[in-house]
Amino acid sequence: MSDKKITVALLVGGTSPEREVSKNTGKSVYRALLNLGYIVKVIDPAFGLNQPLDIEKVFDAKDYTERSNRNFVEAVNSALFDDVDVAFIALHGKWGEDGVLQSLLELRGIKYTGSKILASALAMDKCMTKVMFQHFDVDTPKWFVINKNENDFNLIRSKIKMFFGYPCVVKPNDEGSTIGLTICRGDVEVEEAVDKARKFSAKVLVEEYIPGHELTVAVLGQQVFPVLEIKPKSGFYDYENKYTQGRTDYIVPADIPEKVSEHLRQQALLAFNSVGCESYARIDFRMTNDYKSYCLEVNTLPGMTSTSLVPKMAKAAGISFEDLIDRIIKNSIS
Repeated sequence: MSDKKITVALLVGGTSPEREVSKNTGKSVYRALLNLGYIVKVIDPAFGLNQPLDIEKVFDAKDYTERSNRNFVEAVNSALFDDVDVAFIALHGKWGEDGVLQSLLELRGIKYTGSKILASALAMDKCMTKVMFQHFDVDTPKWFVINKNENDFNLIRSKIKMFFGYPCVVKPNDEGSTIGLTICRGDVEVEEAVDKARKFSAKVLVEEYIPGHELTVAVLGQQVFPVLEIKPKSGFYDYENKYTQGRTDYIVPADIPEKVSEHLRQQALLAFNSVGCESYARIDFRMTNDYKSYCLEVNTLPGMTSTSLVPKMAKAAGISFEDLIDRIIKNSIS
């Protein structure tokens, strides 16, 4: 059991499109923290000073009160955090995973889980992540970025054909959970795909599509977990397949040759360190049928329900969900 004097602020919800995913993470982490003996304060920073009095309402509230990004500043700067030893960040996406909240916590002098400001910002910006990958020799699909005011779709189509051809992946540069992602199979789909991605980000990433397998690797500190393969029963690993029970199979350890598994684990740790991550993260890959792997991105605050990918990999490494949460806390306050 953990020291009962440790008070954890469990931060859930937020204002990103991944708000509901965050609350699911928060519910699982909350139960684990209580079982471990921590004192837990559940806070949704998007509510500012007007937190629901009932903890369950924090997890379930939809229109309890006005939510805004400005409320984050008021919440972190308030008495809500006066007796907090460490913040467990269960937020996902913008304003929680991108270094902004981390900056507020740093200014307040509050320790927190996950990576620090710069690594969080770099990992959220997929283009900058890839720049770091290239520098540190992490293999990644070819890509280019469409900036906010670029609307010459004939030029965009020409660049796709010049750099990698179809199919290709079009997605927001700074969102997670495959939100706003489209796999384009020809010229006619490009404009609609870019418009869809722009609903979530000013910059759009256009990326080479890698046929084959979806894999992921978790890192805790410098410990690399077994490789997990993600096998949707239909289509690709989109939001529906990711969050609808029974629509995807997960194989861990992945059924791949040991040499390939070791290479993926080495690439995962290299990706983790190239971005400057701390605490824990999940690194996503695509792999061709002849075992050539490409790193897609680093998730500095991956989903942490008891059935999420990181806990599945931790279990394969002999680490229970509660032990995983405990290790993350201990790493963050040491």
